[in-house]
This record gives sequence, structure tokens and C-alpha cells, in this order.
Amino acid sequence: MLLAIDCGNTNTVFAIWDGTEFICTLRTSTHHARTADAYFTWYSTLVKHYGIEVDITDVIISSTVPRVVFNLRVFADRFFGCRPLVVGKPECALPHEPKVDEGTIVGPDRLVNAAGAFDRHGGDLIVVDFGTATTFDVVSKDGNYIGGVIAPGVNLSLEALHMAAAALPHVDISKPQNVIGTNTVACMQSGVFWGYIGLVKEICDRIKAEREREMTVIGTGGLAPLFAETEELFDVIEDDLTMHGLTVIHEYNKALG
Repeated sequence: MLLAIDCGNTNTVFAIWDGTEFICTLRTSTHHARTADAYFTWYSTLVKHYGIEVDITDVIISSTVPRVVFNLRVFADRFFGCRPLVVGKPECALPHEPKVDEGTIVGPDRLVNAAGAFDRHGGDLIVVDFGTATTFDVVSKDGNYIGGVIAPGVNLSLEALHMAAAALPHVDISKPQNVIGTNTVACMQSGVFWGYIGLVKEICDRIKAEREREMTVIGTGGLAPLFAETEELFDVIEDDLTMHGLTVIHEYNKALG
């Protein structure tokens, strides 16, 4: 079985793929100092708790935090006896190579999202991923990642408001009842919620205009459903897009031998 690992700036997700479906998904906070032994203790404890018996034969890793990759490599080698594929490394081939400026390093998460989105929806795509940053990934009709947009993440923006302005509290993102807030929390929530609605709509419209074609907009990340409640921002929401992309890249490399 395949263990797919997606390490983001905030959270790290482990998902077990049996070739047909994900049978287990585990989530922990990202910490660069976590050792291979600590990963295995956490992983094995939860797998045992859920009563899952699996034989992991392959591991694939996507990480936006380079410092954690070494310990994840050791984790795969020591406990599963395999050399993991690491997206973005020369030994990990991509179904479609990115077409960006020479010398540009594309984040592994964006490459994985592009691969997963193209596999499910074909080309001419905009993938909007609500993570630590809010990213827009543009996929050509042939499946190539051709660039995108990076904006501050929703929670990052709220945290920045709280830290930079002494009078503003920490608040959670939610859909406000009204646009005009009548207290500080409601004002902040309205600014962030409707601000990001506008951001997503405007950027997607400008990408479509620049590409001069209709494009399918895919929302992913934990906050995508929240923003989709009010406006028709997305043509489809994919909650497991990154993990699916990892399985696509793994299968491609396996086929290459």
C-alpha cells in the first residue's frame, strides 16, 4: 500500500491509499524538529487506535517545508524499508512538466495540485487552494502548470491584524450575518470574509481574461466550502485534491519503472 504524505507550513497529513481509495487519513501539526521515531510513534498509535492493518510498501512526500524532508525520508526507510519519492526532486518525474521562467522553483504542493486536478478534470483549470497562503494554480489544456498567484492566507491575515493592532482581538473566520459589522469582531470577520470573496472572484476573472478562454475553477483546502456557501466561486470543490495528486504522481513513476 501507498503512504502519501503532504507536509504544509501548518499541518502535515498522512493518508493510506490501497489502490482504490484512501482508507485512513491522519493529521498533525508541522514541526521541523520532529524525528523519524516521533513520526512513527504518532502514526502507529493512531493506526492501531483505528484498528487498521496495513502493509506500507511505498511512500511519496510533498513538502513545502524543506527541513522536515530528511526526517520523513528516515521514517520511510527505517520503518517501511523503502526509499520515498519526494515531489520536486530530480528522481521524481511529473506527468506534465511545469512551464515557468527558467530557474523558477515551483512549490511541490502546487505541482501536486496541478497533477491531481488535471487527472480529474482535464485542462484549462484554476486551482484555488486555501492554505497558509491562498494560492491560484493555472493548468494549461495539456496539463502543464503554467504559473499562478500567491496571496496571504485567510488565517494569516486575521493573525496579522491581531498582532499588528493592539486593540484588535484574535477572531476565527466565519460568514458574517451582515456586511456592516456592529462590533469589532463582526467588522473583522466581514472584512476578511467578503475581502477574500472579492479577491478570489477578481483574480479568477482576470486569469480567464488573460488566457482568453473559459476555465474550470476548483476550490480546495479547509476553507473552500465556507466561501462557496455564499457565492458561486468554484465549479467544483475537491477536499482531497492534494492527496489524489500524490497518487497520480506515484502511479506515473511506478509505470516508468
